[in-house]
Amino acid sequence: MRTTLKRGIGRSAGANGNGHAVLPPAILSPVTRYTQPRQPRRRWVLVARFLLGFLALAVLLGLGSAGGAYLYYHESVQAVAAHSKDVKIAQKALHIVRANEPAIALVIGYDKRKGDTDRGRSDTMMLLRADPINKSISMLSFPRDLITPVWCGNTEYAVQRINQAYAICGAKGALDTVKKLTGLPINYLITVNFKGFIQVVDRVGGVWVDVDRRYYNRNVGTAGTNYANIDLRPGYQRLNGRDALSYVRYRHTDSDLFRLARQQQFVKALKQQISSNFSVWKIPRLVDAITHNVEVGQAGGGSLEKAITRYAYFAFGLPSGHFFQSKIDVTGYNELSAPPGAIASAVRDFESPDVEAPRNATAVTFGRKAAGVKTLPPSHVSISVLNGNGVTGSASNAAYELGQRGYRIVISPNAADRNAPSYDYFHTMVYYDKRQPSARIAGKKVADLFGDAELKRLPAALRTKAQGALVTVVVGSTFHGTLAPAPVDKTPKKQPAYAREDPSQSASLLKSVRRKVHFRLMVPTVVERSSYIDRELPVRVYSITKHERAVRLTFLAGSELSAYWGIEETSWNDAPVLEQPNFKHKIKGREFYFYYDGAHLHMVVLRTRKASYWVVNTLDDHLSNETMIEIAKGLKPLR
Repeated sequence: MRTTLKRGIGRSAGANGNGHAVLPPAILSPVTRYTQPRQPRRRWVLVARFLLGFLALAVLLGLGSAGGAYLYYHESVQAVAAHSKDVKIAQKALHIVRANEPAIALVIGYDKRKGDTDRGRSDTMMLLRADPINKSISMLSFPRDLITPVWCGNTEYAVQRINQAYAICGAKGALDTVKKLTGLPINYLITVNFKGFIQVVDRVGGVWVDVDRRYYNRNVGTAGTNYANIDLRPGYQRLNGRDALSYVRYRHTDSDLFRLARQQQFVKALKQQISSNFSVWKIPRLVDAITHNVEVGQAGGGSLEKAITRYAYFAFGLPSGHFFQSKIDVTGYNELSAPPGAIASAVRDFESPDVEAPRNATAVTFGRKAAGVKTLPPSHVSISVLNGNGVTGSASNAAYELGQRGYRIVISPNAADRNAPSYDYFHTMVYYDKRQPSARIAGKKVADLFGDAELKRLPAALRTKAQGALVTVVVGSTFHGTLAPAPVDKTPKKQPAYAREDPSQSASLLKSVRRKVHFRLMVPTVVERSSYIDRELPVRVYSITKHERAVRLTFLAGSELSAYWGIEETSWNDAPVLEQPNFKHKIKGREFYFYYDGAHLHMVVLRTRKASYWVVNTLDDHLSNETMIEIAKGLKPLR
């Protein structure tokens, strides 16, 4: 299905410390790609017609979605379209989405409480980018304690926390500040009151989240407790609206960076909840929650209804692992600063997510070259560029941009051979010469730079004009003079697992609780080398659903107060989080499922007929990929 989105093809996978951008050692077993069964289309057509229901709130949390009956949908679109003075002023600074370009939305979550006389406080600022060409959604969150110049129109205010932009100048201040900071064109503005967040989460039936550790605070008004109440225990569980809000806003014993990680974790959990357990009967109450707490601004006064429907189909069709989290490298604690180049690096990752990251990472894991294909550097790829749209200079501009990326441009001495046979090419076409080695993979990389380009074999009619080049580009009408951001290959390299054998930490704990569950427990005989069992709540046994039980072991890696990882053991093999693994592998006769965040393994699951055993990484994927697999391989039955 064609949409009006375009570029952003490329690579991105934010690196995290402790060798996080690395993968496990080779395993002597074949690799099998796991494919989920398709969901019935009729259900999603119904859901897509009511995107608004979740575009506004779910875009706050990372995606545009929802569904429902047309009347509710149509009336709700009108209700959430920009109507306040604040959003109407701000939307004048938005950019119209051109044909075949990606769309970027700025989501502002604010907390306006009863009795507040001002506009409230901005607590969440997040950019979302939808790119249907490579079928991805990117997220870039801004820590509210990030120190930066604040803008309101052409007026620059003193350097201060970024969330002050909303307090000083409303939605326009937040929009102008983010635009100045990133240089990105922003197409949509969504503002969400946190009261609406609570209501919507409750009205979709809660959201399943893997809570990494014990969170507790009871505000009694004294020093050290003067922040929001929270009472959560570790483990995979369904959070209601109020608990979910407390979880995604919490930062008092770690930092703003981990709060952003919790928010982005919640984004994915919300999508899983909608995908697996959404009912049209929930729509009326859901509509009411959204229309009273959400506004959507867009440029140009186009049809918001059509835009929302378009993004609904797109969001629900996302393949597994195509949600990407870009991170800004910052320093500090109470006040955060971004070193030179950190913002630009995060923006580059945001604009060019690497949709092949899980595949390439797995290839490294098994000691194979990515996708088993030999790739050529740009300097070894010759390209002939032809004008296929009739616009003077269009082919020259494309050739110049490709030359800047390192490609060898072949120019015909005959001016007539620099034009395509006709000027009616709408999308750019990229042709590869199948007679030459590695031509197809080279053509694919070139096509990615044009975003909406189609890749085909070189036809006989263009052989003369191709001048023997490996790749021939016919520039279409959708080319606007620039290419997508240059790919950045961040495929991790292999390194030894940072782990040690130590079954003693958890074996006695599991023995003490094994009679409380009806499935066999597994002992993690291997742990991350610096890790020790959590002292506050080392083991938890609980009812994960009405009929299923679970056991959670919690570990703390090193001295970092928020580097908590865990082992979840449960008889519930149909948990929503397990629905879309990236890959599955058999290791010594046991079946493991791999779940990636970009190039980093976030979860490895050992499945048996009666139970599943999860190794869950930290919020920021602190454990390296080799370490994650080594821990999973070390799971042994409790004797």
